[in-house]
Amino acid sequence: MSDLRFVHMGFGADAVDYQEAWDEQRRVHAARFADEVPDTVLLLEHPPVYTAGRRTEPSERPLDGTPVIDVDRGGKITWHGPGQLVGYPIQKLPRPVDVIAHVRRLEEALIRACAEYGLETTRIEGRSGVWVLGDPVEQRLGGLSLDFDPRIADAEFDPRMNGPEYAPSNAGQRREDRKIAAIGIRVAKGVTMHGFALNVNPDNRWFDRIIPCGIRDAGVASLAGELGRDITIEEVVPVVERHLREVMASAVLEPRVIEKPAAV
Repeated sequence: MSDLRFVHMGFGADAVDYQEAWDEQRRVHAARFADEVPDTVLLLEHPPVYTAGRRTEPSERPLDGTPVIDVDRGGKITWHGPGQLVGYPIQKLPRPVDVIAHVRRLEEALIRACAEYGLETTRIEGRSGVWVLGDPVEQRLGGLSLDFDPRIADAEFDPRMNGPEYAPSNAGQRREDRKIAAIGIRVAKGVTMHGFALNVNPDNRWFDRIIPCGIRDAGVASLAGELGRDITIEEVVPVVERHLREVMASAVLEPRVIEKPAAV
């Protein structure tokens, strides 16, 4: 792969407006497609903002009409804001592009970064991102079977209208699966855009106003919350950067294999 560069766009008081970062992504994307710049990862924090990927359903948006920015990435609705490290890897991949392999590399780098802090995280089949696994259902608070969970059994059930008991930010107290890093990407002209959001020390109650990533039976987590101590974006940035560099540099980038139908 080409050299990988990291650009720190802004953190804390210098957090970057979402539209500004999106415009910069498109600028770097065009430059990468033209081979004017190497593969680039933009790292930053955003002021509070909700963004919705192409598959977002109306029922997953804020009930109070809070503005949401519709974007051209995959996935559904999420929140970005203070205490969350956002990364936008803009990387040229061989065609046909293996999108899943790209997502897996981002997940792997973040899993390794969390492990460096002593936090075990993993993937969940069918759900992108990085997760802290909850207890088996029978060991959770109450020990109820998922058959009795209204989020699963009742298609009309909305956890946002039922108080903190079902709030995504309280998934750790319920000992449920909880997402610590979300991933949503787009590939155009063989070059990636968008990327990941790692919850370092945000106020996860922002997620309670939406159905995060469209998932009703799980919640969200943060490094600070899981570790039970203060942790800052400043100390996490170099760790994530190092693991992204290691994973992306060691990756063997290959085109997606397209299986041809057998001759009849």
